Amino acid sequence: MAAVLSALFALLAAVGNATGTVLQRLAARTVPAGDAFSPRLVRHLVRSPAWLGGIAVVVGAAACQALALALGSLVLVQPILVTELPLALVIACALARRRLPAAGWAGSLSVAVGLGLALAAAAPSGAGTEVSSATWVVTLLATVGAITLCAAAAAPRPRGKARAALFSAASAIGYALTATLMKSATDTFNQHGPSAFFASWQTYGFVAAGACALFLLANALESGPLVVSQPVLTLGEALVSLALGIVVYGDRVRTGWWLIPEAIGAVLVTWGVLILPRVQMEDEREREGEGGASRTEEQGPTPGGTAT
Repeated sequence: MAAVLSALFALLAAVGNATGTVLQRLAARTVPAGDAFSPRLVRHLVRSPAWLGGIAVVVGAAACQALALALGSLVLVQPILVTELPLALVIACALARRRLPAAGWAGSLSVAVGLGLALAAAAPSGAGTEVSSATWVVTLLATVGAITLCAAAAAPRPRGKARAALFSAASAIGYALTATLMKSATDTFNQHGPSAFFASWQTYGFVAAGACALFLLANALESGPLVVSQPVLTLGEALVSLALGIVVYGDRVRTGWWLIPEAIGAVLVTWGVLILPRVQMEDEREREGEGGASRTEEQGPTPGGTAT
């Protein structure tokens, strides 16, 4: 029963994250080029109702994720968050009152079927909650170091695919670290109560890591096309989270011949994750084209008889 509730809260977290992503993308489009990766980016975003609304939804999603992690293992919860990508496309189409294209349905179905197959074959389970200080030191050095390297490589680059991919990779690692620390903090809350929770360094660690990952995500969305940033973020977070769950908490998945359906599921998820951002970009181009046509019609012809 705990595993079912954990999966349900993880799905609710994915819905919240998808909604937040859509709202944050709306806000990121209005950021001037010179404000990227600077304090001015934050000042610009906090004045955006869409970004503030996205943050509010993301906070609710984080609460659902915390509940999911309190009830289940990292290797169960984090892969379910992959559904954020098809959900984001569905929500974006719903807000725009547009039908989801056939390719969008195909990609969404691929993610859902692949994820279900992979989780059923893997049968993920948690091994424990005790983590040694040495393990935490190695984990923090490895993840923070990787985030720093990705961000440092992205910052001097011009807007484009490479910059977006590097910032997305840094954000993915940050979100995976956030979930890892959140798992420890929620376990502390369950075992020792609120006072121990607020006295735990992992509590403040996951807040800091989450804020950093959110800032890096804003830069990724601003830096380049969604077709690059979203797959790197989605797949990167899932893979790093799985690795941290196994290394830090000793979580287990089935091996042997079970690796075959797990691999098939992973391929289906990857295909869906790669195709869905392209569908969303095509849909956005169509909306922008229609918007431009509507504005032209509203302006009407110029005195010389030519439409502006």
